[in-house]
Amino acid sequence: MVWQQMHPKSETGTSFKIQAKRDFLIMSFLTFNGPVWRLLSKDLLDTPSAPARAPAGRFHHSGQVAAYASLSAEGTHVAIKRYLADGVERVLVPMWLTADRVADLRGNRSASIVWQDIHEEGRPSPTWEFSDRARAAGAQALLYSSRSRPDLSHVVVFEPYCLSLVNPTTDA
Repeated sequence: MVWQQMHPKSETGTSFKIQAKRDFLIMSFLTFNGPVWRLLSKDLLDTPSAPARAPAGRFHHSGQVAAYASLSAEGTHVAIKRYLADGVERVLVPMWLTADRVADLRGNRSASIVWQDIHEEGRPSPTWEFSDRARAAGAQALLYSSRSRPDLSHVVVFEPYCLSLVNPTTDA
């Protein structure tokens, strides 16, 4: 793997270009040090950095670790809108993400497709290729745009130790 430092990025840190020799993947990495929010069921409040419990998600499958969060409190509600009919009581959990290697796929509409229908048909989600490649390149997390609100951003954290609790939780 080749690491090559590129230009500084003012808002979130330093941008890196990563090239994995095997498949010539080129991915932009940046440093992220800032707030994120998770909307968690009350039974997860003792372990707010815990990864998703579902066996598959937008950016995880086959036992992979993934903790999903949003870059805004509003984004958390948008992200799980599809699941709110399940009757689970949730709490908004403000957290802090500190990661040196964050893949940035914001603006890539292919990373924000509806993956559930494809997965329910027994096919692998096309979004898994993005996260599999990011993981292979050494990413700690991956930023992506909201499917229904592209002005909002979400993050999937592959290494949950990069997340820490910063404030008391609030009812969703």
